[in-house]
Amino acid sequence: MTPDPVAAMLRVSIRRSVRTGLGGVWMRGPLPAGGAVLAPNHHSWWDGYVMGELTWGLGGDFRVLMTGWQLAHYPFLRRVGALGADELRAAVRGARAGAWVVVFPEGALQPAGPPRELRPGAGWIARQAGVPLVPVAVRVGLRGRPRPEAYLRFGAPTTAGGLAEALARELGALDTDLAAGDPERPLAGYLHVSGTPLPDPARPDLPSRLLTRLTQPATGRQR
Repeated sequence: MTPDPVAAMLRVSIRRSVRTGLGGVWMRGPLPAGGAVLAPNHHSWWDGYVMGELTWGLGGDFRVLMTGWQLAHYPFLRRVGALGADELRAAVRGARAGAWVVVFPEGALQPAGPPRELRPGAGWIARQAGVPLVPVAVRVGLRGRPRPEAYLRFGAPTTAGGLAEALARELGALDTDLAAGDPERPLAGYLHVSGTPLPDPARPDLPSRLLTRLTQPATGRQR
């Protein structure tokens, strides 16, 4: 297949947005080895970009279902794997071909909290494609640095009927980890997959050290 230079440019742009707009991306849990339907909660504008960054960073193929009005405003995203929410057959073909197909089962962006009522599309696509259905908890928020950080927690494959419980369980576990973690350090047990690692709070970065030296009062001068 001939490489698509426009798609390559868009992927670079999206990945740059993630790396400059967020303070890092971390993940935990078993990743599917081949085609799969990933079913994350959808409580942040960044969710789709973060899922794409993770997939592309691992060298995988990416699809994501979007609402019709979103694609009408951003039709160029089709070049990097976006599909309309009604293009279920295309999503099935992508999963069968080995892509990670991201389906937000809440249907649209929701306020942060527990998952809302889930729609059946993710389970249907996974069943038709014969691939795992994987719940993914996602949280993007401010912790101990100026930019938001993204944390993802992958659960074990589940059934369509068990998705709501599985997603709620993973999201609850992620929220517990975030509540208990030191905001100035990455969460224990999570792998850093994108962005600049968190600095050691005991060692300020170079600009901070230079400013400290420049602003310290001089000592030992002769009067």
